[in-house]
Amino acid sequence: MIKVLVADDHAVVRRGLRQILSETADIMVGGEAATAPETLQRVRDERWDVVILDISLPGGSGIELIGEIRHERPATRVLVLTMHSEDQYAVRAVRAGAAGFLTKETAPNLLVDAVRKVAAGGRYVSEELAETLASMLAGEAKGEAHEHLSDREFEVMKLLASGKTVSQIAHTLGLSVKTISTHRTRILKKMNMKTNAELTHYAVRRGLA
Repeated sequence: MIKVLVADDHAVVRRGLRQILSETADIMVGGEAATAPETLQRVRDERWDVVILDISLPGGSGIELIGEIRHERPATRVLVLTMHSEDQYAVRAVRAGAAGFLTKETAPNLLVDAVRKVAAGGRYVSEELAETLASMLAGEAKGEAHEHLSDREFEVMKLLASGKTVSQIAHTLGLSVKTISTHRTRILKKMNMKTNAELTHYAVRRGLA
C-alpha cells in the first residue's frame, strides 16, 4: 500500500485528491496538510511513501520545502502538483529533489500513474521537461535571466513583479526587510535591471506574474 500525504492549502483540492486516490486499491491518503510548516511537521512525525505537494503553500517557500522533506525523510518521494506552469517551477522543483511534476490540469488517471511511478523509485515528468533537463545536464541550455537566480531570489522576484512592497514580501516570507532588500539588489544586478517596473514587464511577458 502506498501511503500518501496531500499538502495543499485548498480544502476542496485536498478532498478531490483524496477522492481520486481512494478509488485505487494500492494507494491510501493517510493525511493532509494546509501549510508549509504543517507539511514538514507531518513528515517528521510519520513515514510517507509519497507527498503530493502544492508548491505555493502558505508559510514558506515550496522549493525549499522540497529540500527540507528530502533532508528529513530521504526515502519519501515528493510529487509536485501545482497550478503553476512548468516554465515557472518545474526545473527548480526537480533540482530541489522532487521526483515528479504535474499541473492541476492533469487528468486523474495520470495523477494515479505518477504516484505509482514515483513510489516505485521512478520519476514522472513531461517529455518537454525531460528534454529541458537533459539539455541542461549536457550544458546546452543557457537559460533566461531569471533562471540564474537562486530559489529564494526567484521567489522574491515573483513577488516584486506582482507589485508587493519589500515590507509585504518580508511579512509573507517571514524574513526581515533588510534581507528582502538585499535579495532585491542581487536580483536586479543578476538580471541587469534597475527598477521593479522592469522586473514586472519581464515577468509578465514570460508568464511568471
